[in-house]
Amino acid sequence: MLGIVTDSAAPSSRTAVVAAAIDLFVAHGYDQTSVEQIAQAAGVSRSTFFRQFGGKEDVVFADHEVLLAETRAYLSQPHDDPWVAVCEASVRVFRHFAADPELARRRYKIVREIPGLRDREIVTVFRYERLFDQYLRDALPGLDPLDAVGFAALVTAVHNHVLRRLMRGARVPASVLRRALDDALRRYGVHPDGDDAAGDDLIVAAFPRRMPAAEVTRRLRASLPD
Repeated sequence: MLGIVTDSAAPSSRTAVVAAAIDLFVAHGYDQTSVEQIAQAAGVSRSTFFRQFGGKEDVVFADHEVLLAETRAYLSQPHDDPWVAVCEASVRVFRHFAADPELARRRYKIVREIPGLRDREIVTVFRYERLFDQYLRDALPGLDPLDAVGFAALVTAVHNHVLRRLMRGARVPASVLRRALDDALRRYGVHPDGDDAAGDDLIVAAFPRRMPAAEVTRRLRASLPD
């Protein structure tokens, strides 16, 4: 979903191997392409390939492994608003693939054609969702688990819907995803700009009824003087 090089796992080396593998998969088929062919095309040794990736399936999902680690690191930093942080993490992942849409589209085509890769993709998507879910629970003590998993699932689904449009050839700037995520924040009543609640959606302190109790607590605490 990027000469001769050394055996180090430098980012440029990994990108070259991924790009070479995707090109070969498209040209000759996933099953018909060997690790030896990938290594030769990328200018690395067979041992370097296995050290960096592990196997053909791993090279297809190499970007996601890096992105998951980067997303985890991003969410481990302090954030004023956990809900917005999850949305921003989603945008960061989207921008990675949007930076090289042609490579991302070739990878998408390969994944769609191979059942085993489709299964791996489902698991990978769930790993993002689980990461968002756990982050919200940790960042908002007392948050109803249904609110955490529900918001994590919504953000992941919105992200995937917009990303698929990009994968299928449309020009989709990150602003499209941001607008969709803004709507997700409003649906949960946690948009940082507030929400004009409907007449039957008002509770004490003018918070929408659908806003999770843990988020009400967080906002009240944030507004109180030290």
